[in-house]
Amino acid sequence: MQSRGFTLIEVMIAVAIVAILAAVALPSYNDYVRRGQLPEAFSNLSDYRTKMEQYYQDNKNYGTAAKCATDASAATWSGFAPSGAKYFTYGCVTTDSQQGYTVTATGSGGRAVGHVYAIDHNGNRTTTRYQGTDLNASCWLTSSTTC
Repeated sequence: MQSRGFTLIEVMIAVAIVAILAAVALPSYNDYVRRGQLPEAFSNLSDYRTKMEQYYQDNKNYGTAAKCATDASAATWSGFAPSGAKYFTYGCVTTDSQQGYTVTATGSGGRAVGHVYAIDHNGNRTTTRYQGTDLNASCWLTSSTTC
C-alpha cells in the first residue's frame, strides 16, 4: 500500500519558493510603507509655511531670535507639534534677524526614521537626510536620491 502525502524534497522546494517570493516582496512592501509615511511631513511643512506667512503679515517678523512665532496669536500652533503627527517631529528657527525662518521635519517613527525635510521663508524645499544618508537636495525626496 502506497502512502499519500508530500515528500521531504517537495516540501523543501515549496519552502524555497516561498522564501524567494518573500525576499523579493518584503523590501518592496517596506518601501511602499515608507513612501506612505512621508506625506505627513510634506503636508505639515506646507501648513506651517502658510501659518508663518500669516504670522509675518501680522507681526512684520517671524518671531524672536530664540523662537519662531512667539506672539500670543500663534499659541495654538507655535510649538510645532501637530496633534496628528505620528512619524515626524517639527522644529523652527528664525534667520536673517527674524526676517526669515526654516521649518524642519525629522523622522521619528515608523519607516520615516532617517529622513529630514525642510522649508524656508522663500518656499525652498530641501532634503538633508534621506533613508539615513546625509545629502543636500533642493526638493523633497520620496523614492530616489535625485530631484
